Amino acid sequence: MKLIIAYDGSESSDAAIADLQWAGLPKDVDALIMSLADVFLPPPINEEIDDTFPFQVPSGVLRAHARAEHAVEQAQVLAKQASDKVRESFPQWKIRHEAYADSPAWAVIKKADEWKPDLVVVGAQGHSLMGGRLILGSVSQRILYEATCSVRIARSRRERAGSLPRIVIGVDGSTYSGAAIDAVGKREWPKGTQVRLLTVVDTVMPVPADPSEPANLKWIEVEHEEDWDQVHKIFEPAVEKLRSAGLDAAVMIRRGNPKDQVLEEAETWDADCVFLGAKGIRGVERLLLGSVSSAVAARAHCSVEVVRPLQRR
Repeated sequence: MKLIIAYDGSESSDAAIADLQWAGLPKDVDALIMSLADVFLPPPINEEIDDTFPFQVPSGVLRAHARAEHAVEQAQVLAKQASDKVRESFPQWKIRHEAYADSPAWAVIKKADEWKPDLVVVGAQGHSLMGGRLILGSVSQRILYEATCSVRIARSRRERAGSLPRIVIGVDGSTYSGAAIDAVGKREWPKGTQVRLLTVVDTVMPVPADPSEPANLKWIEVEHEEDWDQVHKIFEPAVEKLRSAGLDAAVMIRRGNPKDQVLEEAETWDADCVFLGAKGIRGVERLLLGSVSSAVAARAHCSVEVVRPLQRR
């Protein structure tokens, strides 16, 4: 598994590193930790002096160089600190760290396009080194929207009784929600980890008529609770797949607004993470996220992992 961790030294990015222990990540991981200095790095100063026409570097240029170099040095220190923290928890991982002078969000996105990781991990908030306070409208939001791989918006875990992770997977029968189920099923969780597949119904529900042709939909009646047995049957194969991986899996059906219901279920059940597909069954095939995924990522109390199907490398 290939993993990018964006780190800026904030409490939120420290929480993101702590959250890695609750993400079910495998032992075989190639992790790259990136720290970004949001500065323009001027070109090197030509120190060759022509005796005939002595060259004097303007003081403003010298100050710009010094500020930029200091910012990059700070980023390098932070990247090393984060690398040491991750190595303490995951000594078996292959870990390296890099510092860049670049626009933080675009640096991570460009690196993800180039390196093609399975997952990018970023804290929900940050501070000035990564370009200002992040409230999912800045750096973390841009990475979430524009990355072509899965993105985990990590938050501090609440203390509660019981040490087994609790995971909510938002499902709607789409290819993307199927990818979210697969992502959970392929991770290495403690036996008995609780997983709840949450689907939200209205009066009718679109489902693939043929699992091998997810674009071909049919509509089923789900207005009354007596109709919900067919919803359980639709997701039962996924439940059995997760159970065979040692997970305590079940389907939950709720009625209402999908965004609100996912957030409410995660809150009341005290989930550690919500997994969602980047787009739902009615989503348009475009780069931006579906409205449910973006709203939950912005408002959830817990970590949220937005899953995109892996691209061919």
